[in-house]
Amino acid sequence: MDYLLTEEQVMIRDLCREITEEKIKPVAAEYDEKEIFPWDIVKVLADSDICGVYIDEKYGGMGGGMMELCIVAEELSRGCAGIALAFAGTALGAEPILIAGNDDQKERYLPDIASGKKLAAYGITEPAAGSDVAGMQTTAKKDGDHYILNGTKHFITNGGDAEIYTIVAMTNKAKGARGASIFIVDKDTPGFTFGKKEEKLGIRASSTRELIFTDCKVPKENLIGREGQGFLLAMRTFDQSRPGIGAQALGIAQGAFEAALKYSQERKQFGKSISSFQGIQFMLADMATEIEAARALIYASARQIDAGVKSITKESSMAKMYASDVAMKVTVDAVQIFGGYGYCKEYPVEKYMRDAKITQIYEGTNQIQRNIIALELIKQSKI
Repeated sequence: MDYLLTEEQVMIRDLCREITEEKIKPVAAEYDEKEIFPWDIVKVLADSDICGVYIDEKYGGMGGGMMELCIVAEELSRGCAGIALAFAGTALGAEPILIAGNDDQKERYLPDIASGKKLAAYGITEPAAGSDVAGMQTTAKKDGDHYILNGTKHFITNGGDAEIYTIVAMTNKAKGARGASIFIVDKDTPGFTFGKKEEKLGIRASSTRELIFTDCKVPKENLIGREGQGFLLAMRTFDQSRPGIGAQALGIAQGAFEAALKYSQERKQFGKSISSFQGIQFMLADMATEIEAARALIYASARQIDAGVKSITKESSMAKMYASDVAMKVTVDAVQIFGGYGYCKEYPVEKYMRDAKITQIYEGTNQIQRNIIALELIKQSKI
């Protein structure tokens, strides 16, 4: 379908597609197997001015928005979702600064992110608190001109490799979710260390680590917004970032579909290609249709965000939920089309399937997304 992309958006898409074909696909299997963080690809993206596509030109970016971010995430994930997360995880970590950072914070941190000099990460999940933000145990206690952070964050994308971290911590636990605040923490801050690197099913080229804060002294100037705004800002961050997760899932699905379509035309059985069999044709038709529907939903929600539409919670959750469910189904079907070869690491579709699963889990499980969508529908029906 023609989504009427601007000339600049087409240029970004084509450039990322070229990077994916020439730089990412050739190393995807090796980086996955050996859990190699893709610093060389980060440099390619930096040299191509891709790192700052969603950041204002004032801070060294290209001046794009969520639409441009989704285009990049989709195209890079066609090659390897784990490698793409160096970019996408940084965008998530930068989002609270973009949404509510003051001029000083933006001037200190965004240029290095836009140039690719530094990566970012977002820290909200804890061992005992995922979607339940009110159950968070990490605290930030005011002490003169600083806040003292104590606690542990869990399953943090880009953890240990990023230089800039946006961290949600409780400044007043008695207030529950309304007692949360967000801070920018530099990697070299005393008292900030890293736990184990997780060994994962998929996205293995992406680092996922614990963040440990032990009397970590953060300047008060690094508080984003005001005390107590953390939950609101976290939810706004998710509203604006979930289409990006949908785009990652979309790229995974597209990559798996392209591999399956090509293989179905090459694989011969009973003297003809398996793509000539109706059973395979129906699978391919469903895969293509579901991918296109996911793309339409993601692009529509991204354009709403860029247009400044205030209430996009429902649409963002729909985009993330639907696209990730599509990615899981399409990749499983791709493995099926490959048959026994699809189960072997020599072929790419088993990796796409492993990578797809996480998109149904992080940034709010799809069960949580369905809760959010239903609550928004009910709330809107009462207006």
